[in-house]
Amino acid sequence: MNVRPRLSTAKVVDAALELVDEQGVEALTLAAVAAKTGVATPSLYKHVASLGELRGHVGVRVLEEMAERFTGAVIGRAGDDAVAALMHAYRAYVRERPKRYGAMPVDPLHDELQRDAGMKLMEVMFAALRSYGLEGSQAIHAARRLRVIVHGFASIESGGGFGLPEGLDETYDQLVRMYLDDLRGQS
Repeated sequence: MNVRPRLSTAKVVDAALELVDEQGVEALTLAAVAAKTGVATPSLYKHVASLGELRGHVGVRVLEEMAERFTGAVIGRAGDDAVAALMHAYRAYVRERPKRYGAMPVDPLHDELQRDAGMKLMEVMFAALRSYGLEGSQAIHAARRLRVIVHGFASIESGGGFGLPEGLDETYDQLVRMYLDDLRGQS
């Protein structure tokens, strides 16, 4: 007697994340997730309406993981210590899960499914930046700069784009110090 696997949306997303971790976001298809979960593709429609919705759920999970990791890194810290810890936790996430990071949505705040998870991640960034006295648009610009620095560096690093012999940790530490100097200059 064949026992059919019991699926839920969470288990479908788990399987999708495993697939992404193994093969990259380009490999994420409903057929591939169905094969991974041992069901026929139409069985997935009980849990996700489309590949787009599945990608949305995957994005939410990545955002939530990042927010949880970053919160753990900055809790109990303030100022330069909090921001540096956040930047190092961000880079570490990309280094540990480069393919999963590739599934992070570019603009979650304008997607109904991803908005809350995106705001949670932004709130961690704003909390780390709070002790610099930046408010409103200043805080938004500072958070964007932080994201650009870490995303750019970590994405190039995970793609093997730094071929010169100088140590990457030293380069990254220089970027963190440069960003911190900029923040102190604004407050």
